[in-house]
Amino acid sequence: MAQRVPFIVAELGRDADPFMLHLYAALAEKERRLISDRTKAALAAARRQGKRLGNPNGSALAKGRVAQVQAADEFARSLQPIIVSLRASGVTRLRDIAEALNQRGARTVRGADWHVSNVKNLIDRARRLSLL
Repeated sequence: MAQRVPFIVAELGRDADPFMLHLYAALAEKERRLISDRTKAALAAARRQGKRLGNPNGSALAKGRVAQVQAADEFARSLQPIIVSLRASGVTRLRDIAEALNQRGARTVRGADWHVSNVKNLIDRARRLSLL
């Protein structure tokens, strides 16, 4: 609005004039400030009552990490037969394995193409799991 760029607010339609837009913007800014003040006051009150805020023992982070490691291990197990067959057919360089995986349509756990670093991490994990 300060740059005088014309725009349309979907809820207000084309008939909203700049004065109305300024009013709505001012009200939204005031509401954000009030929400912030209420949140800060509630957190301060909780602290005064001796409540510990957040996740002091990190249990949620630890559980999340365990789940990530298990999923990565399972993914490595699922690709182990492909890696073994590629190596048995003479494909041993990381770059060649990545190309072979991409040609077969295999995707990384995030659905992307394979690169040397992905293959190295996969093989390192498979070795730690005694899969290779």
